[in-house]
Amino acid sequence: MTTSETTAGCDKPSAGVDWNGLLAAARQAATRAHAPYSNYPVGAAALTESGKLVTGCNVENASLGLTLCAECGLVSQLVLSGGGRLAAFTCVNAAGEVITPCGRCRQLLLDHGGLSMRVLSPAGEVTLADLLPQAWVNTER
Repeated sequence: MTTSETTAGCDKPSAGVDWNGLLAAARQAATRAHAPYSNYPVGAAALTESGKLVTGCNVENASLGLTLCAECGLVSQLVLSGGGRLAAFTCVNAAGEVITPCGRCRQLLLDHGGLSMRVLSPAGEVTLADLLPQAWVNTER
């Protein structure tokens, strides 16, 4: 599969991040999602500043408020595996199409990646600051 096929729907991703590898990991994670209520599996993948790969998938619950987004699983794996700062992130739906994280998850990713974290979105590569203007930032950390 070529880069253009893998990143279909995205403007030219920049060099330096293996977006094809991240997309493959996110697509694999989406196959493990537990989405019996929405039928909308999501997979997420990210690289830390040190190059560690972390992934997550959504896990739904009959009590909608207890549902965990794919980004929650990804951040849990990040912390469990020793932490680090997220440098690049993407998420996909069951069809493998790049989607954007919801507002709640954007705020979660901010705590672990910062405003400069690179995100592959349907519009191409952007920063988290582009997706989360006027973010709630903890300046005491």
